[in-house]
Amino acid sequence: MYKTLRFIFGDQLNANHSWYKEENQTQYLYVIAELKQETDYVKHHIQKVVAFFTAMENFAAALKKAQLNVLHLTLDDTQNDACITLLLTRLAEQYQCQQIQYQYPDEYRLQQQMLQFKSRSSLKVSGCDSEHFLLPYADIGDHFTKDKQVKMEFFYRMMRKRFNILIQDNAPQGGQWNFDQDNRNKLKKTDLATIPKPKIFTNNIEVILQRIKRHRVNTFGQCSTTLLWPTSRAQAKQLLDYFCSDLLPKFGQFQDAMTCQSPHQWSLYHSRLAFALNTKMLHPMHVINRVLAEFTARQDQINLAQVEGFIRQILGWREYVRGIYWQNMPAYATKNALHANRSIPDYFWSGKTKMNCMKQAITQSLETAYAHHIQRLMITGNFCLLTGIDPKEVDSWYLGIYIDAIEWVEMPNTRGMSQFADGGLIATKPYAASGNYINKMSDYCKNCHYKVQQKTEITACPFNSLYWQFMHSHQTRLASNPRIGMVYKNWQKQPQEQQQAILNRAQWCLDNIEKL
Repeated sequence: MYKTLRFIFGDQLNANHSWYKEENQTQYLYVIAELKQETDYVKHHIQKVVAFFTAMENFAAALKKAQLNVLHLTLDDTQNDACITLLLTRLAEQYQCQQIQYQYPDEYRLQQQMLQFKSRSSLKVSGCDSEHFLLPYADIGDHFTKDKQVKMEFFYRMMRKRFNILIQDNAPQGGQWNFDQDNRNKLKKTDLATIPKPKIFTNNIEVILQRIKRHRVNTFGQCSTTLLWPTSRAQAKQLLDYFCSDLLPKFGQFQDAMTCQSPHQWSLYHSRLAFALNTKMLHPMHVINRVLAEFTARQDQINLAQVEGFIRQILGWREYVRGIYWQNMPAYATKNALHANRSIPDYFWSGKTKMNCMKQAITQSLETAYAHHIQRLMITGNFCLLTGIDPKEVDSWYLGIYIDAIEWVEMPNTRGMSQFADGGLIATKPYAASGNYINKMSDYCKNCHYKVQQKTEITACPFNSLYWQFMHSHQTRLASNPRIGMVYKNWQKQPQEQQQAILNRAQWCLDNIEKL
């Protein structure tokens, strides 16, 4: 018998939350539960489901070790609970709880579900802040306006000042806010041999795999009996320490680079901390302070560009897309400014395509539930943009395949940054690119069936003609954009016969998209 049931969502694994610091803990029952509702709203990568379930189990064990009253329920225990609210109602009655408390969810669908539950339940239901994000939920409206573009760079500068990070005398350290131009290096042959081996874990997941199979959870992707991802705060801190000691010195320099010529091509210099952050095992300020401490201690080995590039992702981009999401939902989930309606090709689920860049990015994603931001934006995302894939399908694929994908962070990145479906709320231009960009930032093109130098031949890189077809078909919308005006001048300089040959090749690619 408990006075209050406190429900913990699977992405609220924050051991430092004020809940756990209160006195008189005997009145509280903490509940963390596996639910089919959360495995079935989209088709997930098997490693994503396993990682969440393992992390939830470990968090429950940590709370129990701290002498809290914890109820950890598996799919075996909740198989008859169709949704969260029915589970909570059942448990409140079972344990004679007078009220239910929860931390505000980070997904719109869960927020609405809990608000409806609060309005309909005979119990006293109340929410509180998750105490994770740097910009409080109540402050989002001060910086974001529905359907109005907010430039990330200006938001990022505000956050730098607000938290006094890399600021000296009220000015940016190093004399500039952004070192992005210094962080676009391609990996040369001599660089490949020095790429560090990634830090991975060997979490035994056999029992959870059996449970997922027993309950017929529909998943995809590959998974062994051990999981390489961090599933506890201790492991997450180990991964952070490894990033700081071994990867940070070259992170910024190679953060946009891609290769298929290294055994560590999937990890490179990336932190791979997004899952730990998005499940709240790590607090963003803890990560930032740890990186700043490493920078201060090793300024002879780590330059400012590496650190600024990383902090911009945590302090700037991560907080920025959350603001975009909450200020524009639920309408944001239906935006399709370019009227894209093509179905996603089958090779997104298998990696079986002759386009080597796509094969590498998709296969890696299927194997590890991970791809870094340029693979997501400029390979798979770029392809979906150029071919006009329905943003609903693109959303579902990204939300399902990546271990760190939760809708608040996935949707603005996909529908906004990648697909330009929001009409420019996030991106000032579509992130469309031909094979030339892929060749510039990777070695994918060297071993490809298609020729990156060709535009119209049967062996021409599909990205080349598709790029020009995309720009041509959206000329009315994009021609006045000052960031891409030169592109149209170059297009108009080409002979009409060449233009038509390129458009013909692009149409063939679209008509035969499953064969590419």
